[in-house]
Amino acid sequence: MTHFYDATVIGAGAAGLFCAAQAGQRGLKVLLIDHADKVAEKIRISGGGRCNFTNRDLDPAAPHKYFVGQNPQFCRSALSRYTPQDFIALLQKHGIAFHEKHKGQLFADRSAEDIIAMLLAECAAGGVEHWQPCSVKKAEFLAANADGKNAGSYQIHTDRGPVQARSVVVATGGLSIPKIGATDFGYRLAQQFGVPLIERRPGLVPLTFDGADWAPYAQLAGLALPVAISTGAKKARMAFDEDLLFTHRGLSGPAVLQISSYWQEGTPLAIDLAPGTDLGAALLQAKARSRKRIANELAALVPSRLADAWASQDADWQRPVNEASDKALARLAERLARWELTPMGTEGYKKAEVTLGGVDTRALSQQTMECKAQPGLYFIGEVVDVTGWLGGYNFQWAWASAAACAQALPGTHA
Repeated sequence: MTHFYDATVIGAGAAGLFCAAQAGQRGLKVLLIDHADKVAEKIRISGGGRCNFTNRDLDPAAPHKYFVGQNPQFCRSALSRYTPQDFIALLQKHGIAFHEKHKGQLFADRSAEDIIAMLLAECAAGGVEHWQPCSVKKAEFLAANADGKNAGSYQIHTDRGPVQARSVVVATGGLSIPKIGATDFGYRLAQQFGVPLIERRPGLVPLTFDGADWAPYAQLAGLALPVAISTGAKKARMAFDEDLLFTHRGLSGPAVLQISSYWQEGTPLAIDLAPGTDLGAALLQAKARSRKRIANELAALVPSRLADAWASQDADWQRPVNEASDKALARLAERLARWELTPMGTEGYKKAEVTLGGVDTRALSQQTMECKAQPGLYFIGEVVDVTGWLGGYNFQWAWASAAACAQALPGTHA
């Protein structure tokens, strides 16, 4: 027996849950399907279990400031129609307390579970039918059939039986964190219907370095400090002021996750390990008044483990500061203020928070998220070539693209 729906939403993550809820509350008959055992795992683990659900500072008129992709301006329409304030109002309606950490980043006070419960309650309010776990085996477009009734609809074969829907919304996310159920299903579906894709790669991801090159720094694993980090040249240059974290294999922390979305293979990073400090002047002042070892004086300016690691790299830096040449001290200061290094690669999808690339935005309507060449097929959220900065921007894109799609979905009587 075939079940009939106005819309079938594939993927019960942030975008899929929100789209299903909004469409259901418009009076559409909606089916939400997901292959995983648990709903919204990415929400559950995000923000240290508190879910950084949006960013108050987002300016919808300037999406290129916070989003990466072939055409960051694509998301302007959706972001301007469903803003961070709109999602905040929804949390307030459900009585969910939240707080701002820094730079506009908003987190649930208690737990990400509160956000998931809210989205499920919104789905229930819209009468959304929810099949999970349930796998989609294949989807096909019914261009025409004998009775003419169901022409222009989609037949979806699931392991709970066949489903027919006027519209299909693909909210399957990207390839990041496969252990919580990420797959390439959305991209395969796009290819099946001739929707072009932009090459995918891990985004918001730790960077790794060659083992031998990294040996002097491996001992710093666990050390975190604020830095200024940049990559690229001239117009392509991107820079962030954030915290850096040393790992056994390379670098992580917000500074590196942010820059990773802009970093191109084979290009260097430039890192200022003491932003806002004139290390050269400070070391010369120390030379005039101190007999301590250079590493000890440096430890007043940067973390002591970092000072030791740097000073140990050159015999000229392993002596009392008053015995060092001005040139040696200037070289040390320069090395810390402009540490240049070229990553070997990334930690890959297993550690990436998002997937760069995806469904080409040129193939979609920015008003509705519908495929221009394939009526009734919509793509929302991370599966699309729109990737936000760290700090709640990707969730806001999920809510906004979902809302734009939900408002556009035709109902039985539309």
